[in-house]
Amino acid sequence: MDMTTGAQGLTADDIVRFGPDPESVFRTNLAAVESRIAHACARAGRERASVRLLPITKTVPAHVLRLAYHAGIHDFGENKIQEAIGKREILHDLPIAWSIVGHLQTNKVKYLTRFAREFHALDSMRLAELLNSRLEREDRTLDVYVQVNTSGEESKFGLHPDALPSFVDCLDQFPRLRPRGLMTLALFSDDMTRVRPCFALLRRLRDQVAKRNPALVELSMGMTGDFEAAIEEGADVVRVGQAIFGKRPTPDGHYWPDFPKA
Repeated sequence: MDMTTGAQGLTADDIVRFGPDPESVFRTNLAAVESRIAHACARAGRERASVRLLPITKTVPAHVLRLAYHAGIHDFGENKIQEAIGKREILHDLPIAWSIVGHLQTNKVKYLTRFAREFHALDSMRLAELLNSRLEREDRTLDVYVQVNTSGEESKFGLHPDALPSFVDCLDQFPRLRPRGLMTLALFSDDMTRVRPCFALLRRLRDQVAKRNPALVELSMGMTGDFEAAIEEGADVVRVGQAIFGKRPTPDGHYWPDFPKA
């Protein structure tokens, strides 16, 4: 099933997943997501320019991402550092802005600091120390978002809300880190009355800690199934994958079964 078919280098599996013309599909889906963002901003009385879309490209093969780049998607967000490294090597000729949005093991820090523009899952002092040290060696800086567990689920990474103020107070110790804001993963549910409180809590926490560190102003929250609610609750960055690239061939690929189709 993985034999190459066609001039674009698509495999049979690619065609099943993305269609025979992925570039066109991605353009259409991206336009639909942009429309949803614009409508959510309008409902919240916000300017469209106040929200940044970060496309999440995990599980999308590098050769397909090349087509996504030509479709106008130039910011790629990856959950797993190893997957990001492999794709970056293949796509080295393209000026892609790479973001890492998933939990990072300390032994993978040296890889992230070589190429990532931003990191959305800073959740420990140890990780901050290692990132700062490696960035010093690379003579680079890194935009970071502090991850907070607003759902209270043990399965999720992130600081407990009560631990956030003291953590924020220590960020000045790491000059190579450029704090941008807070990040969260809301409760996995299609019931927005349960999801919205996660976003509202992050907004309140941001308002509190911004007094301690004025750089922490942005909120990175919202994914394919809930980003409109996140925007209405104040999201500045929404991380959207499946609404652009389709369902993932992973056990959680069914999670957003009813997102609007382009």
